[in-house]
Amino acid sequence: MVVHIVMFKFKEKNREPNMIRAKQILEGLVGTVPTLRSMDVGLNFSEEERAMDLSIITTFETKEGLEAYAVHPEHLKAVEFIKQVVEYSKVVDYENT
Repeated sequence: MVVHIVMFKFKEKNREPNMIRAKQILEGLVGTVPTLRSMDVGLNFSEEERAMDLSIITTFETKEGLEAYAVHPEHLKAVEFIKQVVEYSKVVDYENT
């Protein structure tokens, strides 16, 4: 099993609506991208300085499944929106054996 985690820090302009929209778009990928086995999307409530705003935890059967997700047209639409509204993101990918 491959786990793909991404955390996002959103721009201040329209921050809350953009976070909610991003969550909806990302959740819409479940059942649309064949190699995506599961996705958990979370909106942050921590007020710590180091906190990120939104995170996703996704799982795939293989690295190839993650690679197919990365170039899937629906995922690319999500990326297009998210790139416009986030300051930066961080990613972790690992195999859970």
